[in-house]
Amino acid sequence: MFEKNITFSAHKNYIDLKQDYPKPIKLNIPEWFKKLNHSPDDHTVKGCIPFLETLTTGYLLSLPQDFILKYTHLSEIFFQASNIAPDINLNMFDTPDVHPTKQFVESPIQKKNLNSSAHKILNPWIIKTPPGYSCLFTAPLNNTDDRFTIISGIVNTDTFDMQINFPFYVNGEKYPAQDTVLKKGTPYVQIIPFKRDSWKMNIKTINSRKRYLSDASYFTKLIHRYKNSFWNKVRWK
Repeated sequence: MFEKNITFSAHKNYIDLKQDYPKPIKLNIPEWFKKLNHSPDDHTVKGCIPFLETLTTGYLLSLPQDFILKYTHLSEIFFQASNIAPDINLNMFDTPDVHPTKQFVESPIQKKNLNSSAHKILNPWIIKTPPGYSCLFTAPLNNTDDRFTIISGIVNTDTFDMQINFPFYVNGEKYPAQDTVLKKGTPYVQIIPFKRDSWKMNIKTINSRKRYLSDASYFTKLIHRYKNSFWNKVRWK
């Protein structure tokens, strides 16, 4: 299979730190998932390839610095970086970068974020893909830190030549107050490259005979039905 290249570039001062480099997200599979058993007598989500692919598709960014996150349901969110890093695209100690609440009025984000501004996590990496390829940036699928979530977005990373920064909202529905540290190295962004194509939707009736034969073949197996009959594994490295 022909491999595509995705390139992560950063300031030499940051590269030389050799810390928190992007990596294939498959290296961050959660321990609870690894411990699951899947057998003919004990079906679990570990045998579900569509679920597994959410944990292994694409690349992972981790927080490049510690952050203090503090708020109550009566106070604006306080979000402060741990250090000052000149010449590197990182959050500075006393210069918060925010999206004001008016930018997402009446959205679910506004409610979760307790009507506060959405603070932004600055990212030291410029991300480049081949011509015709974009990236979906989202919180790690099925493995998200439950204290905060980045606002998902899609960027034409083949033409955009700047760092992509990530606004986030807090989980105010679960935590009406927080006083916590988001530690350096915490996984926070999943990157899924994809080819930009135009699509046209069609609606049609099911071919009953074809569906019957497919079902009959599928259910003759106890486990690994989808994996062995339909799955095409993709490598991420």
